[in-house]
Amino acid sequence: MAHVRQLIRENIETTLTGLTTTGSRVFASRVYPIAADNLPGLALYTTDETTEYNTVGLPRTQIRTLSVTVEAYVRGNANYDDSLDTICSEIEVALYTDLTRGGYAKDTKITAMDAEFSGDGDQPVARATLRILVDYATKENDPTTAV
Repeated sequence: MAHVRQLIRENIETTLTGLTTTGSRVFASRVYPIAADNLPGLALYTTDETTEYNTVGLPRTQIRTLSVTVEAYVRGNANYDDSLDTICSEIEVALYTDLTRGGYAKDTKITAMDAEFSGDGDQPVARATLRILVDYATKENDPTTAV
């Protein structure tokens, strides 16, 4: 059985697949860069998670906060900011449609956005990085079931 963390990540990937600007160019990996022919596109991955205990009796309930990063990439010679803002708007609308991530989470929040621009290569690439926090709960002896 899959860890709830994996189920949440897969839900976000599915949620973001098919957006108007990025279409099916969504990659759940941070290991390999997105090829130029897959731009505009999205990369998403989990970065860290914190856990707090909510009960005393065994097995204890764990309240977890998962950090998910979504990177939006665009390539071209102009209008980077506008293109990134359009993609970010599409991401926000899609994510806030279901804060429970298909019933696996208690809440979803976008907490930050950073943008970077690189003039290297024949066509510059711009990237917006969205940081998303997803709160969910499990029992300490069963990370495969959301509670």
